Amino acid sequence: MAQPRVHFRGGYNFLGLPPEDCLYDEARAVILPVPYDSTTSYRAGTRDGPAAILMASRNVELFDREFGCEPLSTGVHTLPELEPDMSGPKATVAAVEKAVAGLVADGRFPFMLGGEHSLTTGPVRALRAKYGEDLSVLQLDAHADLREAFENTPFSHASVMRRVADLASLTQVGIRNISAGEMEFVRQTKHDGIFWAEDIAADGNDVSWIPRVVRRLRKHVYITVDLDVFDPSVMPAVGTPEPGGLLWYPVLQLLREVVAKRTVVGADVVELCPIPGFIAPDFFAARLVFKMLALVFARRGWMPGGKAARR
Repeated sequence: MAQPRVHFRGGYNFLGLPPEDCLYDEARAVILPVPYDSTTSYRAGTRDGPAAILMASRNVELFDREFGCEPLSTGVHTLPELEPDMSGPKATVAAVEKAVAGLVADGRFPFMLGGEHSLTTGPVRALRAKYGEDLSVLQLDAHADLREAFENTPFSHASVMRRVADLASLTQVGIRNISAGEMEFVRQTKHDGIFWAEDIAADGNDVSWIPRVVRRLRKHVYITVDLDVFDPSVMPAVGTPEPGGLLWYPVLQLLREVVAKRTVVGADVVELCPIPGFIAPDFFAARLVFKMLALVFARRGWMPGGKAARR
């Protein structure tokens, strides 16, 4: 008697893709999960963010009406979780840098899932080594993260953009929390790349500010999304929530414009702090990762079939 044929879903592959559809050697993009939150200063738990995003992604519909196809049905490989170096955040950032440098050397698009925001220095260092002064960083965040150091480390989540600003041109969107010391740094350095939430989010779905953001960006762009950039009404599961944030559609439109008019060379989504029993924020984050990758795939001609999808 013939044995019945059985099917197994992909494990923790992004979108639950079967292994044969997400082989590293055939991948365009690689998901790098980093479960780390050792410098968290308010609500801990972002170390659980990568696993929550990957689990929720299994329920994201592969078809996307914007593109008229299943843009990520192949070409996305998911690495095992990167084990943090518990000797300190500096060592963990170095480990992330090394991992991303390997992906870049292999011609893969790196997409990191955090974990806390201190991790972002690693990918930016790796990409700076490749693109030099032609690299911009677009930060979507509620917080400026421009402290020289916080709680005795310059590699805190609250200091990450101070480190990044030494490496690349920095544009910050959605900021609505800044310390006196950070404000003094902004004045002293004449940093004019902050788009304050009160100026761009007060009208909800207004997108008139987006072209000004895009004009500030250099040719190659790394996008880092701290999920607290979104208003807590739509994204409550973060470690340091702030009222008055951005909404889904304006952020998507910003991402569309940036991907269309610049070359995005890497990205991350960080600071998901899952709430037990409340899955909506996890799915929100997974859907955001899906849209970001789909936009990049469309722009690069990486859709199934090897060409850009209909938009």
